[in-house]
Amino acid sequence: MVRVIVLAVPGAGKTTIFKKLSELKPNVKILNFGDLMFKEASSRFGIKSRDEMRSKIPFDSYRELQDLAAESISREEGTLIVDTHAAIKTPYGYYPGLPFSVVTKMKPQSIIFLEYRPEDIAARRAKDEAAGVRTRGTESYEEIEEHQMIALNYAVAASNAASCYFCRFSFRYPEAYPYQHVHEAAEMIKKHIELLETMYNR
Repeated sequence: MVRVIVLAVPGAGKTTIFKKLSELKPNVKILNFGDLMFKEASSRFGIKSRDEMRSKIPFDSYRELQDLAAESISREEGTLIVDTHAAIKTPYGYYPGLPFSVVTKMKPQSIIFLEYRPEDIAARRAKDEAAGVRTRGTESYEEIEEHQMIALNYAVAASNAASCYFCRFSFRYPEAYPYQHVHEAAEMIKKHIELLETMYNR
């Protein structure tokens, strides 16, 4: 069994990366942590979108939803990727997406952090907003960069708490062709998973 958590700030393009990864490595199961939380939040609190969870759920209830999602993931078998965020930006400040109780329940073998140029993230968010896919709000390049740096620190702390490997994949360069970052990220994640499989699936 191999369990890898992949992290990036909102708008990094993880959904598209995972679609490509599924083509490259069909045996990988991909679970979205936020979707698991949203399923419970919608029935309990009448939350209508994942973006509402950051502002409309009481703090203690949010922690409980995180724990429930982590427990669900801990029961999964096979090669698994957990798609989530290291730092949740709320109206009250940043909140860890992988606090100790959550990351230790999931027992990952590795945590991967993806980072990008703020202007690329801003462009993807604007595209999602225009398409009506997500409503994340507008952030300056400086705010996006701050979010990435706080998320990176949280990701390293989560790796330490879980006693697992940590990888930082940086895509801080302009794309030479459409979806270059997607193809390269998917390939890097695939190779990392296969390396872990040789170690843990003996």
